[in-house]
Amino acid sequence: MANEYPTTPDGRYFVVRGRLWRKSNPALSDTERQSHVNALMDARRAVGVALRAHDKDAEAAARAHVDRAKHALGERGDVWWDDGAPDLNRHMARNTPYADWFAALDRPQDGPATPA
Repeated sequence: MANEYPTTPDGRYFVVRGRLWRKSNPALSDTERQSHVNALMDARRAVGVALRAHDKDAEAAARAHVDRAKHALGERGDVWWDDGAPDLNRHMARNTPYADWFAALDRPQDGPATPA
């Protein structure tokens, strides 16, 4: 993903279509991170199965598993940094302290941005 989407200078977010998305906690070991990613992918597959089966209970359970995996990765819930900076997850980059950095990116019209 690092080559596809720009990452904020502090490494906390990547940007897709102008929106900030919190990155996984870099303090996780590779083994721990991969375990959580595997759980996330399993949960996402379960969401798809439940949707195709029109099973609302299974869908709710699978979405709860997705949420737990995202929390474990540090992409949701309490932030993984400790400098008191606010969580700007899902904010438009242009409306955040990253606005100048984002404006300076050389972006194709509809493709991923790259640092200028």
